[in-house]
Amino acid sequence: MPIQQLPSHLINQIAAGEVVERPASVVKELVENSLDAGAQAVQVDVVAGGQKLIRIRDDGKGIDKAELALALSRHATSKISSLDDLEAVASLGFRGEALPSIASVARLTICSRAQDGGSAWQVEADGGHTSNPAPAAHPQGTTVEVHDLFYNTPARRRFLRTERTEFGHIEKWIRRLALSRPEIAFTLTHNQRTVLQLVAAKDEETQLQRIAKICGDAFGEQCVYVEREVEGIALSGWIGLPTFNRSQPDLQYWFVNGRSVTDKTLSHAVRHAYRDVLFHGRYPAYVLNLTMDPTGVDANAHPAKHEVRFRDGRRVHGVVAQTVEVALGNTRPGGHDVTPIPMTRDAVFNQGAIPLSTRPAPTAVRETLAAYRSMATAPSLADVPEDAREVPPLGFAVAQLAGVYILAENKDGLVIIDMHAAHERITYEKLKQSYDDRDLVRQPLLVPEAVAVAESEANLVEESGGALEKLGLVVDRSGPTTLTVREVPALLRNADVESLLRDVLADISESGQSSRVEAASDELLSTMACHHSVRANRLLSLDEMNALLREMEATERADQCNHGRPTWTAITMAELDRLFLRGR
Repeated sequence: MPIQQLPSHLINQIAAGEVVERPASVVKELVENSLDAGAQAVQVDVVAGGQKLIRIRDDGKGIDKAELALALSRHATSKISSLDDLEAVASLGFRGEALPSIASVARLTICSRAQDGGSAWQVEADGGHTSNPAPAAHPQGTTVEVHDLFYNTPARRRFLRTERTEFGHIEKWIRRLALSRPEIAFTLTHNQRTVLQLVAAKDEETQLQRIAKICGDAFGEQCVYVEREVEGIALSGWIGLPTFNRSQPDLQYWFVNGRSVTDKTLSHAVRHAYRDVLFHGRYPAYVLNLTMDPTGVDANAHPAKHEVRFRDGRRVHGVVAQTVEVALGNTRPGGHDVTPIPMTRDAVFNQGAIPLSTRPAPTAVRETLAAYRSMATAPSLADVPEDAREVPPLGFAVAQLAGVYILAENKDGLVIIDMHAAHERITYEKLKQSYDDRDLVRQPLLVPEAVAVAESEANLVEESGGALEKLGLVVDRSGPTTLTVREVPALLRNADVESLLRDVLADISESGQSSRVEAASDELLSTMACHHSVRANRLLSLDEMNALLREMEATERADQCNHGRPTWTAITMAELDRLFLRGR
């Protein structure tokens, strides 16, 4: 065919293919418009999974009569007006394609009353034709009704799933949007049945209640709040304790300047922070908000605005990773108000040794126990006058059970400690500290190892400057597609050098940095700590047990062992009373 100008209606339907994937896409675009309009309450009514009706009502600023018809034109928006605005997008929507794209594949009605407007006005769009504004009855705000989605594009309608599946996608997006804007009330109904009703959350306590309602009570009870601002980058939200983890990354929510996104840089930063408190194959849970100058974020990087690009991704990565890591450092007895819970049943652990053989001898168990004996030990709880008691978080040891668990009493009730897991974490943190305090020592290879790579990877080594040397790797390019490894970190001299180099190059190619060497070193130290910790059936005196408890309270990440298992849990007196039916 010769080149020809497409008719406007066909152009709109092509655009609709990008904007309107399914009913959930319509809900997302329209609710984002409501949020941009300053709404404090949003109601979403859905019939038949959104195929028959989607109605969005808000109490925002509304639309003037003169702008109603214009709102249904392509690339008509009140959110940007210049290239400078596009480079610093502060709103959720900005392209001006949502309403005309929806109107091209459905019957659309908009009824709105502008702020301080005398009356409301309504327009209807069907098959590319828009009616003139007509008077209507409506409070301040806007209601958008979408009837018979894809009625004029039956091929696309056939790609929709069942009513239940399509509504599930809608509910998922409403939950995401509700997490991003806790100060706004949301109501969701399906087939005239209320599915979700969330009141506005104005403070930290009510925000946590909303998070628990959306993410589950278990997460609400097992998460800690983080908040930090560094050089114009602010991070806030809730992260799950390491002992609350998932088999899939299904409870991970990121919001950048209020926009729900998926981003590799952000996900990698959190994964890095959790690297030595979760077992391999487990995923952390979190709801995190990143706020920064909009000029540092490209919100126009994805057709559906699901992804963003950062101008300085490395700095963002560093702020996120460090903030979460510091928060996780406080996951020790007394470091927070949450008591760890045991791991879920689907956790499967393999605590076998890793294929790294260098094992510098750490402090022997008997020497550690001797140090415990020399420490100032606390008396038992019964020996402390009640009016002078300053009971530490883990209390005081009272017994050892089956040579495995320490039983202690604190002010709330019974504390149960896995002595091997606890000592393993203490030993691991001491080993890490001892190696962190030293300068990185490199070990020359007796026989330098040649590694065949792609030409792009060889170029990357030359372009990365001193990045590899900072990791303890001395690598030369010895041919167009050949690299020669001459030195490695001394701790990893018996590791698989080729696999380590390939993994490091893959990380640098993707995100500009790598934590593979650090992770491999930590894994080796973790194995050393496991092999040199107090074993089961080792009888400890009360003084030794109390010394172990005091060390746990002073050790970062002591709530879980190196494999991510909890090291302690507690049973309150109230729980014990309920168990034995006391007071009934």
